[in-house]
Amino acid sequence: MKQVASDTLGFVPQKDIVYNKLLPYADKLDSESNDILAKIKGNLSRAVQLRELWPGVLFWTRRLSTYMRLYGRKFSKEDHVLFIKLLYELVTIPKLEISMMQGLARLLINLLKKRELLSREDLELPWRPLYELQERILYSKTEHLGLNWFPNSVENVLKTLVKSCRPYFPESATQEMLEEWRPLLCPFDVTMQRAISYFDLFLPTTLPPHLHHKGFKLWFDELTGLWASVQNLPSWEVHLVNLFARLANDNIGYINWDPYIPKIFTRILRSLNLPVGSSQMLVQRYAANAYDISHVVLWVSSLLGGPSQQAQAQLSGLFNSITSFFHPSNHGRWLMKLMKLLQRLPAAVVRRLHRERYRKPTWLTPVPESHKLTEQNITDFVQSMMQPVLLAMFSKTGSLDAAQALQNLALMRPELVIPPVLEKTYPAMETLTEPHQLTATLSCMIGVARSLVSGGQRFPEGPTHMLPLLVRALPGVDPNDFSKCMITFQFIATFVTLVPLVDCSSALHERTDLTEVERKLCSASAEFEDFVLQFMDRCFALIDSSTLEQTREETETEKMTHLESLVELGLSSTFSTILTQCSLEIFKVALKKVFNFATTNIFETRVAGRMVADMCRAASKCNPVEALKRFVPHCCNAINQIAVNEEVLNEEELDKELLWNLQLLSEVTRVDGDKVLPYRTQLVQILQLTLRLKCKQGYTLACNMLHHILRSTALIYPTEYCSMPGGFHQHSRDRLPIKDWGRPGDLWNLDIQWHVPCVEETSFAFYILDLILQPELQRLQRFSQGELEMSREDVLQSLAIVQHCLLGAGSLMPPLKGEPVSELVQSMVNLEETHLYIGREYDVSRENYRDAICGVMRQLDFSYICVFAQIISDLLHFKGSHKHEFDSRWKRFNLVKKSMENRLHGRKQHIRALLIDRVMLQHELRKLTMEGCQYRSVHQDLMKDLLRLSTSTYSQVRSRAQGVFFTALGTYNFCCRDLIPHVLEFLKPNRRDVTQQQFKGALYCLLGNHSGVCLANLHDWDCITLTWPAIVHSGLSSAMSLEKPSIVRLFDDLADKIHRQYETIGIDFSVMPCSTLSIGGPNQIPVPPQPVPTEEELAVGRKNNAFSFSRKYERLVADLLDGISNRDMPWKFEHIAIGFLSLLLRDDLPLPAPAVLFFVKSLNHDSLLVRKVAISAVAGIMKQLKRPHKKVPVNPLELCGGKLPSGLAAGDRPDNQWLQYHSDSLPQTQQDWESCVFVEKTHWGYYSWPRKLMSYAPPEEQPKQNLTREEMNEREQIIFDHFSDPVFIAQLIEFLSLEDRKGKDKFSPRRFCLFKGLFRNFSDAFVPVLRPHMQRLVADSHESKQRCVAEIISGLIRGCKHWSYVKVEGLWEVLCPLLRTALTNITIETYADWGTCIATACESRDPRKLHWLFEMLMESPVNGEGGSFVDACRLYVLQGGLAQQEWRVPELLHRLLQYLEPKLTQVYKNVRERIGSVLTYIFMIDVNLPYTQPTSSPRIADFTRRVVARLKPLMEGDEEIQNHVMEENEVGEPDERTQAIKLLKTVLKWLIASAGRSFSTAVPEQLQLLPLLFKIAPVENDDSYDELKRDAKTCLSLMSQGLLYAEQIPLVLRVLQGIAGSSSWHARYTVLTYLQIMVFYNLFTFMSDQGSVDQVRALVVSLLEDEQLEVREMAATTLSGFLQCNFLSMDAPMQAHFEALCLTSLPKKKTRALGSAVDTVPSADLMRRHAGVLGLSACILSSPYDVPTWMPQLLMDLSAHLNDTQPIEMTVKKTLSNFRRTHHDNWQEHKQQFTDDQLVVLTDLLVSPCYYA
Repeated sequence: MKQVASDTLGFVPQKDIVYNKLLPYADKLDSESNDILAKIKGNLSRAVQLRELWPGVLFWTRRLSTYMRLYGRKFSKEDHVLFIKLLYELVTIPKLEISMMQGLARLLINLLKKRELLSREDLELPWRPLYELQERILYSKTEHLGLNWFPNSVENVLKTLVKSCRPYFPESATQEMLEEWRPLLCPFDVTMQRAISYFDLFLPTTLPPHLHHKGFKLWFDELTGLWASVQNLPSWEVHLVNLFARLANDNIGYINWDPYIPKIFTRILRSLNLPVGSSQMLVQRYAANAYDISHVVLWVSSLLGGPSQQAQAQLSGLFNSITSFFHPSNHGRWLMKLMKLLQRLPAAVVRRLHRERYRKPTWLTPVPESHKLTEQNITDFVQSMMQPVLLAMFSKTGSLDAAQALQNLALMRPELVIPPVLEKTYPAMETLTEPHQLTATLSCMIGVARSLVSGGQRFPEGPTHMLPLLVRALPGVDPNDFSKCMITFQFIATFVTLVPLVDCSSALHERTDLTEVERKLCSASAEFEDFVLQFMDRCFALIDSSTLEQTREETETEKMTHLESLVELGLSSTFSTILTQCSLEIFKVALKKVFNFATTNIFETRVAGRMVADMCRAASKCNPVEALKRFVPHCCNAINQIAVNEEVLNEEELDKELLWNLQLLSEVTRVDGDKVLPYRTQLVQILQLTLRLKCKQGYTLACNMLHHILRSTALIYPTEYCSMPGGFHQHSRDRLPIKDWGRPGDLWNLDIQWHVPCVEETSFAFYILDLILQPELQRLQRFSQGELEMSREDVLQSLAIVQHCLLGAGSLMPPLKGEPVSELVQSMVNLEETHLYIGREYDVSRENYRDAICGVMRQLDFSYICVFAQIISDLLHFKGSHKHEFDSRWKRFNLVKKSMENRLHGRKQHIRALLIDRVMLQHELRKLTMEGCQYRSVHQDLMKDLLRLSTSTYSQVRSRAQGVFFTALGTYNFCCRDLIPHVLEFLKPNRRDVTQQQFKGALYCLLGNHSGVCLANLHDWDCITLTWPAIVHSGLSSAMSLEKPSIVRLFDDLADKIHRQYETIGIDFSVMPCSTLSIGGPNQIPVPPQPVPTEEELAVGRKNNAFSFSRKYERLVADLLDGISNRDMPWKFEHIAIGFLSLLLRDDLPLPAPAVLFFVKSLNHDSLLVRKVAISAVAGIMKQLKRPHKKVPVNPLELCGGKLPSGLAAGDRPDNQWLQYHSDSLPQTQQDWESCVFVEKTHWGYYSWPRKLMSYAPPEEQPKQNLTREEMNEREQIIFDHFSDPVFIAQLIEFLSLEDRKGKDKFSPRRFCLFKGLFRNFSDAFVPVLRPHMQRLVADSHESKQRCVAEIISGLIRGCKHWSYVKVEGLWEVLCPLLRTALTNITIETYADWGTCIATACESRDPRKLHWLFEMLMESPVNGEGGSFVDACRLYVLQGGLAQQEWRVPELLHRLLQYLEPKLTQVYKNVRERIGSVLTYIFMIDVNLPYTQPTSSPRIADFTRRVVARLKPLMEGDEEIQNHVMEENEVGEPDERTQAIKLLKTVLKWLIASAGRSFSTAVPEQLQLLPLLFKIAPVENDDSYDELKRDAKTCLSLMSQGLLYAEQIPLVLRVLQGIAGSSSWHARYTVLTYLQIMVFYNLFTFMSDQGSVDQVRALVVSLLEDEQLEVREMAATTLSGFLQCNFLSMDAPMQAHFEALCLTSLPKKKTRALGSAVDTVPSADLMRRHAGVLGLSACILSSPYDVPTWMPQLLMDLSAHLNDTQPIEMTVKKTLSNFRRTHHDNWQEHKQQFTDDQLVVLTDLLVSPCYYA
């Protein structure tokens, strides 16, 4: 193929679309594509050299993406590389407008999509420009201030772009990235998330093996270590998993994952968030940060195979442990995740298999032989998944996921997958009571259809099931159950598509070389004919029961309902599939049957009639010659006989029979044109007769017939879709149709039969047009000139005929011609349109009816007729197919492709019909490609007509026309610029002749529809400067009335849409890469025709850009201000204008001074809405006015005086000591302050130092502080004047301290930004004016007043970053007393605001700068003044400040801990809770991460040691711990025990708080407290317990869910064994619930260590013999759970152990003297016997949904104990009733496992009298 292509093209194409070669005009395409490609290359390089981004570059890049849609990557490798490099440079232009960047990025992604086409040798792309782009957009410093507006989609586009470029990063990239982002790895900081997500996105993982040492080996140990050591699922862990999954998938066989496998599977299992155990509390965080299933699946599928086989074992374990969750009776939020896992895992394994076995080798690293999946691996994998998949078939979420999983599994192992599905399907087809079973099994069968029918070596008997399945499916065609009916149609159609329905039974006698299965199939194929006829009977019954008379009352609508139209579609497509696949013999029988049915009955034409006509159409499509012979003469005769008498033609209500025959005829004629020709005279005569019928229904059917006849003679289309080329009319010696079952189409020998119109057909079509269209056009012409009277009905009839002629023969009429409209846009590049050849040269000698229709239509004035807009639309766009039909066909094609594709072999192995469909779609795509058409005068006229219709008086006409208008806007280049002024005419305030309807119509035209262009918001200065002011000024129009809700809503929608869709429009395009790549060099093939630009042109190109845009920007701002200042403007429009103004703030141009003045004044506007906008705007203006501060690099080495650590070392090191807070070396004087190097960002220096640590230069090099008024620019003066004015400030503070919504208000970051900006830009100029207000507000305890002062203070502290020492010191002298006052007046409503205030103030600030604040907060937080509440609040505020400082204030943390330790025995609950939370933050820094030095902050171990010592009194005694709360006023020193209880309460609060926040859990330390918790925790779920017990319970639940490492498990088990021996049965009981959750949440870690498993088993089995009944029962439940999730297995020794225990004989009952006390103590024997019974019961309950081999025997053992003493009897009864409940659904299957004797006993047990006793 390629060789031939390179000869005709002149180059070897990279990868073109193969379907193009199968089009009937394929030979013309090469020269066409070369021509287009040459134009693209020439114009694109010219535009780049001229630096004309818009419209030049944009226009031609769009052309390039259209080219790729039509031809694929049909260019040489050199061109491919050049295109990519050019686009890469364009995308990374620093100041590129965002919408352009997105468009170019999407094209670049498309060019890079097929990685295999370009190797790393061909292309190398730098990574840094992409990183800078991400930083600039995703972490924009100005977006939150409203200086940049980015679209929502930009994040995904950028991420996909990086993913596409990643394989081409240079080999040095990994090291550079690590150096760049390692310094950000500070786990307490938000930068951690940023760094890890960058790693996930950027790190290249596809380097070839000899470069691995420059790739993942540089970071693998470091990052896996980090992942393995975090326990509480921080939000960044997900990114690590995504990175590892990708790494594993790209390097199968080069990384040894074995050591990590138990960890991986344990974490995957935890991540599913499954509910376990009886008393589990869900941790919010686990649900929010769970792993992404698609990456989990990728990771798991990459681990399979290889020498160790460990992954498959763990995977089987995983599915065993979660299988029971798939059972349909279980339902919950976790189900979606499980189903996703089920559906995606087989797909991932199939993808991997395809890559290893079938994919063409590419430059990407292949999988080494040793690690490829073997046959055994595949079998194991499929087996491990079968059970959950079969359960999931009937899930509540629907069977779709299971069907997709089965489809992929069946590709690999049909013999394992299909039989069990068949076993479920046959019974489901018999059952009448459970339709859900039928729909579920059928949809699964559809998934495995292809594997079943093609059989193959693995599953040769597959095809024999096909006929029985088809025949049994027939009853599903049921008029009463819609969903069953649809799935049955789909089922039959799927199977029939794969199989030719040919009777081969005669071959049994003729051939001797058949295998056994083939003989079976031959004899079965005799039943095909019966099947087809039975199917038709079913369909006829369905049709009879859905006639209108049957389904409707008299009054209801006559249209088809949605459901009926779906059934109609299903019926017709299934029937046509069946007939397509039939042999000629069967077809003739079927045709006769359907003909008789259609002609012996008369149907109404709405519902039943449509269905029958569809069936007849299907018949005539499949074999036109046979079908037309029967239908056409019959229908023509019938119509002629009725229409003989004249008056019929004028009746309003026509005869039923006439209508039915007309409908039938109109559908039957939808066949190949050349087959219609023999009947042309009859058909034309009928047309002439019926087109003039008076009855609307009648002439509509005639119009349809006209449309169909024209269409079938004028279009190009394939004529047959059989599954083998050449149809199935021969079964012969040489070909046996059975061998073709399920065979894919052969792409190279598709042998499509095209219908290409011949001369005869074309002339017939024009004959009809001359005969029918010509006279109609003449009548309309005369009517428009007033020479002829026509009623409205006549006009509609004429238009209908015109419209159907246009629809039928549109492809014969050349497009409209006219002069291009010039001067719309200036460009120095050619912007011409390209024409595609679509299989026909237009015949110029004939009349061009499109022009004729256009001419007549323009003369008519029908603003009241809907059809009119439709006709204009077809004149403009219609070339033989409609866009919406094409879209729905494309969707349907993709659905069918998905449901039947073979992902394993790939390479387009689809069935033939699908491939033909795809070629046809390619043809349609070429017909519909209209983008970038030139805008000509004739289009202009028609668009103006559309605009007139869009503003007409009738709303239906308006909305129809608007739809057409929007489509047309998107089609023609730059036509919006021409039309906007015409639309805006209707909104002008000075026009008096505009009606309300016109006004509304014009607004709708501006608003646009949800998908198309929005005229009000085009990304173009020329358009916005017109539309925005016009919208605002339309408020003064006479047609505007705010009383009409529809108009108000329209304006709301408009404003809303503009705000939602606005993206910052670029002003400065001067920056362009100068290295224009020579895409159009001389040696290029195809040669670009465009001349290289001259020097003069280049100069003009440079000058053109920036100046004009900034002028337009300023004019727009002035126009909007003008509208606002108009006195008569209604308030609504004033608000809209203010909204528009706020969108115009930018970060590259300061706002013009008048607008600044307006916004500053608006801070004191009466309306709250305006004030809010103004606050944001002024904060943004402050940012614009900020003067840049100079930074210089500093060397951390010189500052610490030491040397840097060798290797990786994070945490507190000698070289980052100087960053930390030391109270003895604080900058207390001017000189210290200036010599001190402040590092503001918290994360620098924790993990490693950046290459250049930047710090601010000394003050003398910075911009001057405290400018005088004369030194300021105009904008600064405006702000200065207003904020120095006491009256203005007083008013402002008044407004800011009002409450907005009571109880809902929070600290506002916007106001904080406003004040921060003020104090940063003007230093302390406004402090004197504000000070009295602040003092007043602090003293007032109202929440809104307190909030206002908190916002000011945090702004002040953050704004004083660059003040001189003197000023800062002065500031703190003012602030400290203020804050003290504030903290004493703190209230329940305001404490959160003060916390936010201090946290915001300390964020990203060097702690040494804020030492005044910290020292003040540390004075004595818990001093009891003002009650316990104030204490708690002070701690909260302090915690907010310290938490922001993270690891840099160890000294303060130590001081705080020292201060708090004696106070841990606090009495008040709120203080205790707060202390618990503060402790979490104090110990947060003590993390156990790899490469991290021991911290110098407080450590948990030391603290726990001290606490345990104080809790001694509680540990020792065995008495129950009661909650003694001493009253405060009691005299006397409380004893040790009471103190210990209070201490314990606080410690519990700390443990609960830290469970959700810290990264790692201090397991060894917590274990010391475990025994105590078990002692206290209550057993029942009862909320009436006191706080202490509830907390202990919560704590245990949280601790049991924690992640354990292998080395910690023995420690935990030792503690649990100790507690199991305790005297309190509560503790022993709680050990079991703790175990359940702990084992499940660490399942694979436990299972990788056999010793631990044995210990757990021993522990549970020993507790089965506990003296307390509750403990024994809980032990049984625990055991049953462990068995169910396959943690323990039911082996012989265990079974024997329980059976032996059961045989313990009980002592005889002593004859007791009446009245004596009953002996309640159970004897040890009874306990042992009960233990045995419980053990057996646990085994039985552990498999609720199946019957393993050992179960029948155990049930028999149990039954022996039915009459034992209590509690044994109770246990046995419960077990039996549970067994009955869970096995009831599938009892028929389960019965097979028992012998007859056992069944007798069992039946006896389950319904014996004792069961009811």
